[in-house]
Amino acid sequence: QVQLVESGGGLVQAGGSLRLSCAASGRIFSINAMSWYRQSPGKQRELVASITNGGSTNYADSVKGRFTISRDNAKNTVFLQMSSLKPEDTAVYLCYAAVRTRAAVFALNDYWGRGTQVTVSS
Repeated sequence: QVQLVESGGGLVQAGGSLRLSCAASGRIFSINAMSWYRQSPGKQRELVASITNGGSTNYADSVKGRFTISRDNAKNTVFLQMSSLKPEDTAVYLCYAAVRTRAAVFALNDYWGRGTQVTVSS
């Protein structure tokens, strides 16, 4: 019913920047929070940043001051601008959205994208 598709990952040198995008499509009635998570081998999935439909944001301590999350509600898209990247930022970045679908507007469901790889070389 709802698909999330991430883009913008890649290989970058330490200190560089990347901008991730995640577009939600399908039978969407409304989207509440949208978030970026990341997961690397042997580690638990961790929340990187989140943003409400009103624009309130929250960041992991490890990315504060370096990453910025934003969204375009009209296009159901969330972005993650990543700057001053470090090798420890290397991970698969996954998009998350809490969505009310047209088929069930009173239910809030979780949707995930498949992820985009970010690799930061030292």
